[in-house]
Amino acid sequence: MTEQSILTEPTDTRQPLLSVRDLRVSFPSEAGRVDAVRGVSFDLHRGRTLGIVGESGSGKSVTSMAVMGLLPEYASVTGEVALDGQNVLALDDRAMSKVRGKHIGMIFQDPLSSLTPIFSIGAQIVEALQIHQDISSAAAWKRAVELLDLVGIPNPQRRAKGFPHEFSGGMRQRAVIAMAIANDPDLIIADEPTTALDVTVQAQILDVLKTAQRETGAAVIMITHDLGVVAGSADDVMVMYAGKPVERAGVDELFARPRMPYTIGLMGAIPRLDDRARDALTPVPGTPPLLVDLPDACPFAARCPVAADACRAAEPELLAIGAQPASGDQPASGGQPASGDRPTIGGEAGGGKASGSAAVQPPAVRAPAGEAPSVETPGAVHSVACRRAGEISDGTIDGEPVFPVPAVREPEAAAVPREERPKVLELSGLTKTFPLTKGGLLKRKVGTVFAVNGIDLDIREGETLGLVGESGCGKTTTLLEIMGLKPPERGSISVAGKNAADLRSKREIGAVRREMQMVFQDPMGALDPRMTVFDILAEPLRAVGGHGKDDLSRQIGELMELVGLDPEHRDRFPAAFSGGQRQRIGIARALATKPKLLVLDEPVSALDVSVQAGVINLLNDLKAELGLSYLFVAHDLSVVRHISDRVAVMYLGRIVETGDIDAVFDHPSHPYTKALLSAIPLPDPVAERSRERVLLKGDLPSPTDDSPGCRFVSRCPLHLTLPESRKRQCLDITPELTERATPDHSSACHFADMTPADLTTSADVPTERQS
Repeated sequence: MTEQSILTEPTDTRQPLLSVRDLRVSFPSEAGRVDAVRGVSFDLHRGRTLGIVGESGSGKSVTSMAVMGLLPEYASVTGEVALDGQNVLALDDRAMSKVRGKHIGMIFQDPLSSLTPIFSIGAQIVEALQIHQDISSAAAWKRAVELLDLVGIPNPQRRAKGFPHEFSGGMRQRAVIAMAIANDPDLIIADEPTTALDVTVQAQILDVLKTAQRETGAAVIMITHDLGVVAGSADDVMVMYAGKPVERAGVDELFARPRMPYTIGLMGAIPRLDDRARDALTPVPGTPPLLVDLPDACPFAARCPVAADACRAAEPELLAIGAQPASGDQPASGGQPASGDRPTIGGEAGGGKASGSAAVQPPAVRAPAGEAPSVETPGAVHSVACRRAGEISDGTIDGEPVFPVPAVREPEAAAVPREERPKVLELSGLTKTFPLTKGGLLKRKVGTVFAVNGIDLDIREGETLGLVGESGCGKTTTLLEIMGLKPPERGSISVAGKNAADLRSKREIGAVRREMQMVFQDPMGALDPRMTVFDILAEPLRAVGGHGKDDLSRQIGELMELVGLDPEHRDRFPAAFSGGQRQRIGIARALATKPKLLVLDEPVSALDVSVQAGVINLLNDLKAELGLSYLFVAHDLSVVRHISDRVAVMYLGRIVETGDIDAVFDHPSHPYTKALLSAIPLPDPVAERSRERVLLKGDLPSPTDDSPGCRFVSRCPLHLTLPESRKRQCLDITPELTERATPDHSSACHFADMTPADLTTSADVPTERQS
């Protein structure tokens, strides 16, 4: 097969650009053959976006790597991957290298590892262009600059000469996108392109991807665990579990009427930004199966609350809604329909692909306003691999929820007015700076980094405060200052009424430290792999002292039961537990000293959605049962809204908005808070497409600048709309936190409460309230 055959444009635009049939990928291992992908089939047309979602290990990334031909040599790959009618699996590596970059562009999760550190960004884009095109170096450089400008990198002529380490994470991902679209590919594969990015940068990258698709007319495969991202960007969705698609439909249909219990569980496990009720989430129990010697049964049966005997008798095929056999029926020939007899909605047979293919039909393209879509045919047929799909409606079966919603426990402290509850943590004017030095052997100070710059916070008994902001805003430095229990550079830190500056002896410091414990982001990195769970939990108890051997064993058993772990597993090592279970061990260790305050640093960001829900529910239950207070640091504002009572928004070392969680989220007054909230995707396609998005331009300014004025002014969309007389106020006067119209709500913005009419009124001198 030659490259020229791949280059041929299809004569029938209704034919799929990418057609995958019965793709299977396996890897050898000591435990046996790992069947990572077990029969994936789908069609994808030009201009369409297919979202592939599922938990870690479901086969999403392996599927994309197989399409790209990037799997290792020891991987066994069978099936067919047809690009414009040609099977790319039949190409050797030399021929495939001419397809990658030219006809298929790939955007990886980690942009830093995708770029070569010793070459400039522009040189790497030039290389991608010259490999696939007969183009001069000057023309290629000009095109590279144009591409960087297209993806929104400011001053592209200068930044093209920069190296990857000189770019922020978001800018690096923009550069990777520019490289992926350099040769106008027919297909763009984006594998978790926004996972490692801040929410504001995520919104920018998704917007850039839409621009890239619009400019190239490419089809896109969007691989992600974030259903909100899928809701806002995909046309069709394929849910994968244990290496196979288990549900497939158009994005509106899937989110409105999921029929596979696994999909229903995923959606119930996601906290929503627009949900004021904050009911308990519905975690999916258990863990995905090992993909070695899987039995001929539904792989989700062990975790499914509505599994029947027939589910364990044979693995169900992916069939159109209405075509599933009854729960007691077995499909002929092991459930594989004959080719050309794909059941359709209602169970009628029709010509076309095999039933496992779940084809994406030619697109009902979302055309720009005023333009008709090029093809007006429906999207993907709603197909499900579940014997009981026909009985499921609106997330219920036989009138009962597929996944029962756990009851919410209210803390006793919630009945007491906030002002009457004691303060567990109080920060007043907390400041932390770092010297900026220059030189090698003889360093000299050339500036000061203001990591935390005069913040005020307090947390009451039984209360959760969410601390949010972009990377580099000072959240982690604030936590380190609190946990260090040392006199701060400026300001004060008080824990349970005791000022850190007054603690003189190790005994006093130890007594206060027992009142405050921390849960870290990475549970595996936070646990000693050479210690058993018993030893991990016994360590803080032994440090406190006063525990005999029997008492120690009893308390460790109680701690494990408290966090939902089996005490019989106390002699196991951390490697024997799943990610969610390891995080529960970390929480149990933090509770060992019976603290009043837990400091939670991104405690669920490293967990799958279904596992995350269980940990969030556990934290809420512990708060109610033990009367705990939480300082909860996270970048996911949906999680923050679900678990927090109050929130503080941080920007460049300062608190710019704080207050009751509903007041801040429903009526944000600071432009930065509005941008953060608008950047969080909603797992609802209709709501997501109708939202007004506030996209921030550029990156955080230098934290070394402490001159008067608003620190957000260089990125503020409100500032651009102000008359010149008002703009000087933002530039010259630092805004202070000021009470707003809604109760328990303050923000640091001169013009937060002003109407457009107020803003147009000439006012050269700020009022006392504004200053």
